[in-house]
Amino acid sequence: MATNPVPIKINLQQKTKLLHIIFDDQTECKLSCEFLRVYSPSAEVQGHHPSQAALQTGKENVNISKISPVGRYAIKLHFSDGHDTGLFTWAYLYNLAKNYDQLWLEYIMKLDEAGVERKVDNSER
Repeated sequence: MATNPVPIKINLQQKTKLLHIIFDDQTECKLSCEFLRVYSPSAEVQGHHPSQAALQTGKENVNISKISPVGRYAIKLHFSDGHDTGLFTWAYLYNLAKNYDQLWLEYIMKLDEAGVERKVDNSER
């Protein structure tokens, strides 16, 4: 039975607001804090059913302030906007890494459909 890939390295780059992950199958990704925040697996974001998912807006400049390990299967991300619910399991992080382009496009399309414009603060770069 094949096991799901697990991270062998997780490194937060707070200045660029990127979480760099390398999995044991050599999959490597850099996920933005905004992306991780809007795809938080918490009930607050995802709801208890896909129809209950809440579009997250205004998260362009959110950062991760702390990462807490949860056993040997997940991490809890503490975001600068106070959000800290939802466990990012290894399987969920791997799914985000593998499907980043599609998921990001879906998020941008949902913002567009809702008439919401992303406002990125370039002064921090």
